[in-house]
Amino acid sequence: MSTTWIEMAAGRGALGVGLVVAGVLVVALLLGAFWTGARVRRRELPPPRPEEQPRLPEGGPVREVMEEREPAEMPRSDERTTPHEMPGFGNSPTRTGPDPDRRGRD
Repeated sequence: MSTTWIEMAAGRGALGVGLVVAGVLVVALLLGAFWTGARVRRRELPPPRPEEQPRLPEGGPVREVMEEREPAEMPRSDERTTPHEMPGFGNSPTRTGPDPDRRGRD
């Protein structure tokens, strides 16, 4: 039996052995993660076929609506209003405003 391992453990060799063991553990963890990911991927549903893809509506694509919006009135009170006391739980509601042509703006 040789004393090489004893000398390595006694000196700087223990650090080298520890790094090799840590490297082997990291490689084993990466291989395990890859194997687990492959198993999960096999259980997933396949991507949809072209005939299963969503279709455009009959009238064509939906367009953006351009309209003027104005905020709803703030509730009047003598005390300070906190966001959770406002209608819509702090989200300020809006309503359709008057037509911009009637306002005289371009």
